[in-house]
Amino acid sequence: MAKTAPRKWSADVTKHSNALDLAPGVFALKNPRRIAASLRHSAETSRRKKVDAFRSALSMITFYVNRAGTNLSARQRRVLMRAKDELRRLYGREPVNRG
Repeated sequence: MAKTAPRKWSADVTKHSNALDLAPGVFALKNPRRIAASLRHSAETSRRKKVDAFRSALSMITFYVNRAGTNLSARQRRVLMRAKDELRRLYGREPVNRG
């Protein structure tokens, strides 16, 4: 009989990412700028990432949002989406205005 995977494997990835050493509780912060700044610092100081710092930081937010699913409050989801925008601003990669 096959062994089942640990129930919270995504929490383990977040804590022990092979690409970034994240500050504890970074995704629970309420300020998008602080989240973006922390992720930028983690991505730029990491020597283990496989892609550029911007993509590493942005993918970590996306990973967290996708894995949190319905357990993530609407308010915190908005904060994290704003943190993505803030990361883009920090790296000079503002999205094209499609309005």
